[in-house]
Amino acid sequence: MKSNRPVNLSMGQVLAVNLRSPVAIASILHRLSGVIVFLLVPVLLWILDKSLSSPEGFTYVKEQIFGNFLVRFIVWVFVAGLIYHFIGGIKHLLADLGFNEELQSGRVAATISLVLSVVAIIAAFIWIVF
Repeated sequence: MKSNRPVNLSMGQVLAVNLRSPVAIASILHRLSGVIVFLLVPVLLWILDKSLSSPEGFTYVKEQIFGNFLVRFIVWVFVAGLIYHFIGGIKHLLADLGFNEELQSGRVAATISLVLSVVAIIAAFIWIVF
């Protein structure tokens, strides 16, 4: 007799199944980018506040904070998360309007959003880090 009860999969099994689908990859990365943006907003708001506090604060941020490669890398991570989350959000809004709801068109939309995001994130890396 076959059981219809759900089977609990290990995390490895879940990842093995989900990493084959561009839709699943896009969904997981969209959630991850949202968390990254949420966590880094306070840091960047502090930097903005410091830079707007006085001419000395602006000079400090420009020379001391953004002179550090690690800070520029963190800013790039924030921008990369924001870019990906924005492009993924547009894809989700289009799906809410009734576009790309079928399996094949959803895969195409996920692949396009992943490719656009990669191109924009590489451009942002060149712009921010170098």
